[in-house]
Amino acid sequence: MSLNNLENHKSHIEKYGFAVINNVFSHKELEEINHVLSHIDTSKENFRKSDDLFAIRQFLKEVPEIRNLVFNENIRKIIKELFGENYFAVKSIYFDKPETSNWYVAYHQDLTISVDKKLELANFGPWTTKQNQFAVQPPLNILENIYTIRIHLDDTDEDNGALKVIPQSHAKGIYRPETIDWTVETEVICNVEKGGIMIMKPLTLHGSNRTTNGKKRRVIHIEFSDIELPEVLQWSERMNG
Repeated sequence: MSLNNLENHKSHIEKYGFAVINNVFSHKELEEINHVLSHIDTSKENFRKSDDLFAIRQFLKEVPEIRNLVFNENIRKIIKELFGENYFAVKSIYFDKPETSNWYVAYHQDLTISVDKKLELANFGPWTTKQNQFAVQPPLNILENIYTIRIHLDDTDEDNGALKVIPQSHAKGIYRPETIDWTVETEVICNVEKGGIMIMKPLTLHGSNRTTNGKKRRVIHIEFSDIELPEVLQWSERMNG
């Protein structure tokens, strides 16, 4: 990985809302991650399994032995230099989009955070609850502060569901997908090599197409913030790297 030009990646994220950095994980590190993933007990309730998608919510909590493998030296350096000294993980999901997947994701922003309880708080809402997990749309400044790292365990391009994004959409607040003006906006496909990462601001409009090349796509999605939530509300997955 070229750790020398992290400043370039940082400015690219600030301007466009995303960046791709390849060669973040070595072949050996990927093998170790794959070994852990292949020995997971998939029967837990936080695991979602269908023909189109296998997903593990609260991934770093559910599979604690993965943590040291995910937070390798390169990832720690990226978090510190691109995000800031005080950033910590607040949400994690593992996605496995199988070879035969017809899973299609329309353009959207990631507008919710995972928290430990539901309570009445000014400027927090609407709320959703799934399997006793609470998600809420927080004030805009909290969303604007988050960075997402997507670790790619397989080569990913437009034929097996690479993310497509709308550059600079992260700087436009809440941006409803149905209002996208394609005479103004452009679409970029974010191809990522196996062992590479994509960094994204959650307000960047993003989506993905169905897989057409018969290749699977596995991604570890981790969100980071350095903001403490108000009053008695806590990030449900808060974890200091």
